[in-house]
Amino acid sequence: MFELFRKFFRPNSGVPTAHLPAGQRAYVIGDIHGQLDLFEELILAVERDDLEAGPAETTIILLGDLVDRGPDSAGVLDRARRWQAERPVRILAGNHEEMFLKAFSDINMLRHFLKHGGRETVLSYGVNQKRYNEATLEDLQNIMRAYVPVADQIFMRSFEEHFTLGDYAFVHAGINPEVPLEDQTRQDLLWIRDPFLSYPGQHSHLIVHGHTIVEDVVERPNRIGIDTGAYRFGRLTALVLEGSNRRYIQAVQGEDGIGIEQFATAS
Repeated sequence: MFELFRKFFRPNSGVPTAHLPAGQRAYVIGDIHGQLDLFEELILAVERDDLEAGPAETTIILLGDLVDRGPDSAGVLDRARRWQAERPVRILAGNHEEMFLKAFSDINMLRHFLKHGGRETVLSYGVNQKRYNEATLEDLQNIMRAYVPVADQIFMRSFEEHFTLGDYAFVHAGINPEVPLEDQTRQDLLWIRDPFLSYPGQHSHLIVHGHTIVEDVVERPNRIGIDTGAYRFGRLTALVLEGSNRRYIQAVQGEDGIGIEQFATAS
């Protein structure tokens, strides 16, 4: 592993000024998807940044989809739980956590789960690949019940649906633009794309979300998308918020290891 810090500014994206309350700092991390190596490096970078930035009431927010697709979902859940025991970490439910939990009892959902990265999740719990390949769906449910600790299931069930801080609202997928935040359905919060992504109007809060993969951070007047494809592009993003300032820390997989890149949006 290596650490390469690149600090630069990007042009203002037209996102209106939003604020956190005085004395507050937030680090918002996009979809991890089983990429424990990127997650570990980003945690180190966040902890170092928080220390260097000076005293504040700091909150870590994970936007969901900790599991599936990448090679070590079990490790990501364990690391997130340990981090939460060390400092305030709010974790949102993603659609992949929902699929995972429902797959224990619903064969149709299990089939859907396995097609969308669940295979890697099951194998991350130490299931033999040959045994996995030979198993029926009913066998796989029994295997999951045997290998996935109940503590992990309870942990995922504790994940929140949304969280607000200052002028920001944090969700996994987005919101239904026609419905107040407090009346949003779980289905929309965890699964929605359009009409949320294309909606041009303002919301009650500036929405920070993951779920929809982009090669680079997307900043719009009403939303900020930070799922930069940890499993697809090798880039895991943390949005840093303090006062009216907004900047980014990214763990990036390169040819020589994982580097840390930083940038801020110019005012």
